[in-house]
Amino acid sequence: MNQKQARKRVEELRDLIDRANKAYYDEARPFISDKEFDEALKELNALEKKFDLASPDSPTRRVGGTPSESFPDVEHPVPMLSLDNTYNEDELREFDRRVRQILGQQNYTYSAELKFDGAAIRLRYEDGELVLGATRGDGYRGDDITQNIKTIRDIPLTLNGDNKNNGISPVVEIRGEAYMEKEAFLRLNEFREEQGLSPFANPRNSTAGTLKMQDPREVARRPIRFFAFDLLLNSAEGPSTHIEKMNFLEKLGLPVSPYLSAHKDIEEVIETIHKWEKIRHDLPYETDGVVVKVNEEAFRPELGNTSKAPRWAIAYKFEAEQAPTLLSSITLQVGRLGKITPVAELKPVQLAGTTVKRASLHNEDEIHRKDIRTGDTVMVEKAGEIIPQVISVVNPDRKNRSEPFKMPKNCPACNEKLEKLQGEVDWRCVNTECPPQVRERIIHFASRDAMDIEGLGEAVVDQLVENNLIQTYIDLYSLTTDQLIPLERMAEKSARNLVGAIEKSKAQPLDRLIYALGIRFVGKTVARDLTQDFQSIDPILNASNQDLVEIDSIGPKIAESVVKFFSHEKNRKLIEKFRDLGFRLETDKPVKFSNVLEGKKFVLTGSLPSLTRKEASELIEQHGGKTTSSVSKNTDYVLAGESAGSKYEKAEKLGIPILDESSFMEMIKG
Repeated sequence: MNQKQARKRVEELRDLIDRANKAYYDEARPFISDKEFDEALKELNALEKKFDLASPDSPTRRVGGTPSESFPDVEHPVPMLSLDNTYNEDELREFDRRVRQILGQQNYTYSAELKFDGAAIRLRYEDGELVLGATRGDGYRGDDITQNIKTIRDIPLTLNGDNKNNGISPVVEIRGEAYMEKEAFLRLNEFREEQGLSPFANPRNSTAGTLKMQDPREVARRPIRFFAFDLLLNSAEGPSTHIEKMNFLEKLGLPVSPYLSAHKDIEEVIETIHKWEKIRHDLPYETDGVVVKVNEEAFRPELGNTSKAPRWAIAYKFEAEQAPTLLSSITLQVGRLGKITPVAELKPVQLAGTTVKRASLHNEDEIHRKDIRTGDTVMVEKAGEIIPQVISVVNPDRKNRSEPFKMPKNCPACNEKLEKLQGEVDWRCVNTECPPQVRERIIHFASRDAMDIEGLGEAVVDQLVENNLIQTYIDLYSLTTDQLIPLERMAEKSARNLVGAIEKSKAQPLDRLIYALGIRFVGKTVARDLTQDFQSIDPILNASNQDLVEIDSIGPKIAESVVKFFSHEKNRKLIEKFRDLGFRLETDKPVKFSNVLEGKKFVLTGSLPSLTRKEASELIEQHGGKTTSSVSKNTDYVLAGESAGSKYEKAEKLGIPILDESSFMEMIKG
C-alpha cells in the first residue's frame, strides 16, 4: 500500500467509525458488531502510525460520542476514557509485559471484574448528597442527566455514613455502568413493537436510549440497574487498591459486581476469564468481557494514559457466539406503524442456550450488502446475546444460488403500494387501514395528547378490532351503545359514556387531529406549527415539499412524510369523512392584543419564574409573534429561564438577543 492508497483507506475508516460512533452513542442503533468496530479502529491506528497520517480529530484520539443538544453538558474533572480491547490471550500477556517494563521490579497485582454491556455514567456526591449524574459523552464533556439518574433505584440519593469521617474528601466522584437485565429488555422490546416503535438492538442500546429521554417519569418506568466500577480519589487518603475501593463503595451503599477478584499475575487472570466465560450466559444481565486493571492505585499515575485509554487497564472481550444454519426463506413482517422488516426463516439451531428459528434481516439494503439469498447457509449471531441476526453467508460461491432478494412493490398485508422516504432504508405501508397497523393507530388516535377520547383504552380497542366493529379510526364515529354493551366490562352506562366521549372529540382543535392521524415524524409541535401556518386542512392537503420546509420546525424528511401521507387516496378520503362528520378542520384565529411582535420568531428554553411555556407561547402569538422549537439564524429572540441548556448557548454563538421574563414582559407592553 502506498501513501495515496493509505490516505484513501484512512478516510474510509474514519468515516465508518464516525458513523458507527454516532449510531452507537447518539442514536442507540448500531449497524456493525463490536468486533468489526474494534478491528476497524485497530486498522486505522496502524495506518496512521505507519504512514504518519495521525490527526487530532481522528477517532483513534477520541472517546465515544458527543454531548447531545437535549441536555446541558458538563465537563469531567478527570476524563472518562475508554479501554483498549483485546480478543486473545497473547495480547493480554503483551499488556502485562508493557506494565512490567514501566514498573520494573515493583510488586504489583491485578484485579479482574466482569465487563457489563451498558452505558458508562459518572456520579458526584457532595457531603453525601447526589448532586450530579452525567453520561460519558466524548470523554471530556458529557450530558447532565441528573434527574434521570435519580430515578434509578440502585443509585442512592444519599451515601451511607459520614464522608468526613470516612477518610476521604466531602466530594465523592464515582464511575459506573447503567445496564438493563435480559428479561426486562425483552419485555421492553415487546412493548415497543406493540407501540409501533423499532425494537432496540440490545440491552446496552436500550439503556443508552433511556438515559437520554427527556421525561424522567418515563425513565423511571424503565428497569435500569447500576454497578459502580471506580472511585476517584483526590489524595493519597482512602483505599489503596481497586479491590479495597470496591469494598468501600459497598459500605457507602452503592452496588458493585460480585464478579471481582484479585490475582498475583496475568496467568491467574486468564484462568478466571475462562471460568467466567463459561457461566456468563446464565447471568441475568449481559456481559461482553472482563476488565483487567493494575490493582494498586499508586501505580496508575506512573503507568499513565494514552489520549483515549489508560495504560493500567485493558478489556478482554468475549467472542459473540455464532452458529451456521440454513436460511429456508425470507418473509416480511409489517410493523405497527407500517415498517416492513425482512425476516430470515431458519432451520432451527442452538445458540447461546436457546433455539433460534428466525432472525431479523433489518432492511433491503442490509440484505444486498451481505448478499443474503434463500437457500444459503448463513452464520447467525445473537446481538448482545439476545436478538438473533444474520452476520454473513457461509457459502456465497456455491452453484445454482437463488436470485438476489427483491422487495415487493406492495404491502404483504393489505396489497397497497409501499413507500420509502428519500435517504431512508426502510420501506413502509402508509395505508391507515392496513390490518397490522389498525390497533396501534386507533390507540394513538384516542390518546390524551391526540383526540383525548376518555374510556377508549387498549383493552376496549382490542375488543373492537377483534369483533370487527372498527377497521380504522373513522369507524369509531359510527359505533352505537347497543354495539358496545356486549363487550367485556362494558355496562350500559359505560357504553353511553364512551359514545359521548367519541362524539365530544369532534370538537378538538385541528392540530390535535393532525397529530392523531399518526403521520410519521409529525409530533405535537409540528402539528401545531402546520395548523398555525396554513390555518386549515385544505392547504395542508395540497402543500408541496417546498411549502412545508418554509416552516421552521419542518425539515425535508418531515415534509416528504407529510406529502406522501396526504397523497395517498385512502388518506384523502379519510379527511373528507372527517369533514362530513363535522370535525373542526380550520383553526380559531388567535385573539390579538397588539402587533408589537409582528414577524418576530421566538424560541423558549428553561423554566420561567411565573409563566408556563404554554402561557408564554400564547402571549407571543397574541402580540403578533411566533414560537419555533429550535434556534437558527432566523430566530429573532430566545426567551430563557432557569436551567436553560444548549439553545441558550447556541443563541450566544449566533449573537441572537436573549431575554429573561421581565425583559419580555416590558417588550410586549410596547
